[in-house]
Amino acid sequence: MTEALGSTATPESGRPEDEVAAKKGRRGGKRGKKGPLGRLALFYRQIVAELRKVVWPTRGQLSTYTTVVIVFVVIMIGIVTVIDYGFNHAIKYVFG
Repeated sequence: MTEALGSTATPESGRPEDEVAAKKGRRGGKRGKKGPLGRLALFYRQIVAELRKVVWPTRGQLSTYTTVVIVFVVIMIGIVTVIDYGFNHAIKYVFG
């Protein structure tokens, strides 16, 4: 059997992939050494770290976005009301 060029494996040492697979089975780092409460604390610390990365809108942007959403919802309520009113009268006309 031929080996690929540049391979670091030797017949007596075994394949490097086997060594990597053996190391993956062990739990290491912060997660492996802490109990459930330690992992929970780490989880919350990571949440806070991610929330610090968020780009929060300014007060002006927030009021603009809120106004756009409220206007959109009012328009959609109006459209649905008109369609419902039309269907109501069509059903009354058809079924008497």
